[in-house]
Amino acid sequence: MLINLLPDFFDVLRAGDRQAAYQRYRDAHRPILDAYWRNYVLDPDSPHAAEVVSAALRADRSDLHAVAESVDLVRLTEDAVLRAEEVLQVDRPTDTYLMVGLGGANAGELVVGGRGVAFICVEHFTGRVNPETYGMGLSPDLIPVWAGHELAHAVRYTSPSSASDMHRLVHDLGGYYDYWATGSRATLRELLVNEGLAVHAAQAVAPGFDPADYFGYPKRQYHRLREMEAFLRRVVEPDLDRSGLGFRLRFLSGGMSPSARLVGGRVIPERAGYYIGYRMTEALVAERGIADALRAPAHEFQLAEDRVRGIQTA
Repeated sequence: MLINLLPDFFDVLRAGDRQAAYQRYRDAHRPILDAYWRNYVLDPDSPHAAEVVSAALRADRSDLHAVAESVDLVRLTEDAVLRAEEVLQVDRPTDTYLMVGLGGANAGELVVGGRGVAFICVEHFTGRVNPETYGMGLSPDLIPVWAGHELAHAVRYTSPSSASDMHRLVHDLGGYYDYWATGSRATLRELLVNEGLAVHAAQAVAPGFDPADYFGYPKRQYHRLREMEAFLRRVVEPDLDRSGLGFRLRFLSGGMSPSARLVGGRVIPERAGYYIGYRMTEALVAERGIADALRAPAHEFQLAEDRVRGIQTA
C-alpha cells in the first residue's frame, strides 16, 4: 500500500503555529515517524530533537513544492511498487511511504508490528541540492530505484519463506526493525549480503539507470570501488562471520571519518559494503533469480560463488 504523507506535511508548513502542527502530524503517524526517527535520525524525545524539528520547519521548501507540482510522485511510486511486488514476489503486506525526512537517509526500510515498510524522503529527490534540508538533489526519476531497494529489505525481513538472519533478528525483536540492534547482532556477511541483494533488486525493478545510481555512489566512487575490488574482498574475508556495530558503520554507513574507514592500511570509500555485497550475491542471484535469492541464508551465497569458481577452473 502506498501512503502519501506529503499533503499532511504541507499542511504543517501552512499552519500558523508550525511547531504545534508538527506535533499533531507526528501524533497522527506516530508508529512510523517515531520508528524513522529512532533508526535514521535520533531519539524523537531527546532535547536535541526540538532543534532538528525547528530547523526542518524553517527551511526553504520551494524545491519540494516545485517537484510536487511538476511530477506525479504518487503515480511514479505506485508503478514502482507494483513492479517490485511482481519481481520480488512480495508475499506479506507492506507499506511504502512518500514523506519528508529530517536530514536523514534519502530512503530506508522499517518493520513495525511485523509489517514491512519502505519510505522515500522526497526532499532528496527534487533535482536541486538544498543545504537547509540536506537535500541531495537526486532526480525524482530515481524514486523507483530506491523503492525497489527498500522493498527488497522488507521481503528479506518479513517473508514467511525468508531464511535470513535478518528475518530471525526482526522476529526476536518482536516484529520490529532496529538499525542499531540488528547492526550489532548480525554478522558482517549478513549485513553485506542484505545490501548487495537490495542493489540487485533495484536493478530488476527499475532497469536502465547508470550502474552507480543503484548504489547511490558518485560515478568516480563507483569506478574506484571496481578498481579496489580484489583488495576489498581480501580484507573483508577474516571478519565476515563476526558481528559488531562497528562493521556496519565502517562498511555501510555514510558520514564516517577516514580513520573509521581504515582497513588493511587503506581508507576505503564510504558505504563500500554495498559494492562488496553486490559482488558477493551476484552468483546466487544469477543462479536462482532475485526473488529466491532475497530469501536465502547468507552462507548460500558463498556456496554459489564456489560453484562458479569450480566451473571456471574445471
